[in-house]
Amino acid sequence: MAVNSEVADTATATVSKFGLAMLSVTRIALGFVFLWAFIDKLLGLGFSTCRTTAEDGSFTIDALCDKAWVNGGHVTEGYLVYGGNVNSPFHDFFVNLGAERWTDWPFMLGLAGVGLALMLGIGTKIAAWSGGLMLLFMYLTQMLPSTNPILDDHIVYILAIFGIVWVELSRQAIGLGSWWRSLEVVKKNAWLV
Repeated sequence: MAVNSEVADTATATVSKFGLAMLSVTRIALGFVFLWAFIDKLLGLGFSTCRTTAEDGSFTIDALCDKAWVNGGHVTEGYLVYGGNVNSPFHDFFVNLGAERWTDWPFMLGLAGVGLALMLGIGTKIAAWSGGLMLLFMYLTQMLPSTNPILDDHIVYILAIFGIVWVELSRQAIGLGSWWRSLEVVKKNAWLV
């Protein structure tokens, strides 16, 4: 059975436009995951920072509590020191790293930078490498999870970010990527794309 090539080309173009738009929306959503983590840790909005859960499952939120970064909270300590998997072969390394106050700055700047870059569609190569590295470290702290000992959401996020960013290098449906790539400094320094 012969397929009309004009109909096939139109269907492919429509799917490609929709697919590219969905990639952009997914990139923006992944960026928001990073940016929201930054905002919550910065201000202690009670989603993962400044929330106290009782034994019965109820919780209280104390926004802008002492754990908020803006109030001097040590944001990496909670995740690295108390939140990691004790069975991870890297547990001791991350506990020691999490005890250091200097780790707050690169972590928070990374969350904000990766989040904004992915949401805006600019500097996405740097965001992919930086975000991928952050997610890999987060995976290593939780390594050997009980539900799936090999693959968890951190690895899926890494794969999604790299896949989306490199497909969108040629054509970004939503975002400032086209404008960004037209700047002379970006043309001369491809790593800024």
